[in-house]
Amino acid sequence: MSEPKMKANDNSVIEFIESVENDKKKADAYRLLEIFTEATGYDAKMWGPSIIGFGSYHYKYASGREGDAPLVGFSPRKAKISLYLSYESEEREKLLESFGKHTTSKACIYVNKLADINTNVLKDLIKHTVETYQNLYPNE
Repeated sequence: MSEPKMKANDNSVIEFIESVENDKKKADAYRLLEIFTEATGYDAKMWGPSIIGFGSYHYKYASGREGDAPLVGFSPRKAKISLYLSYESEEREKLLESFGKHTTSKACIYVNKLADINTNVLKDLIKHTVETYQNLYPNE
């Protein structure tokens, strides 16, 4: 079985944010760092080379594959900011109705900039995700 690509490491979150070339995206990353830290109560940690994660949980699939992942996280990518939040659920869909301009995939929400979204709804989405994963994967 291959080693997971996304593992927590001791790389500096601040150095990573400082490496973001776009100044507006860098400023948004610092604001997201504050929002995620406040909403989760966890310190930020780098996961892989480009994901800033908060908290963690251990998963094990029926296939036998298992690993660790952050409860929530984000990455200020070149194209958009990726928000790693709860997979599709009624609660997530309800919150996204008043979230602002975004696109989604199964586990990610993509935004161009923080000015496009309601940060209070973001905080609710973060808290919902943390609760969901702590209930699905207790003992962490």
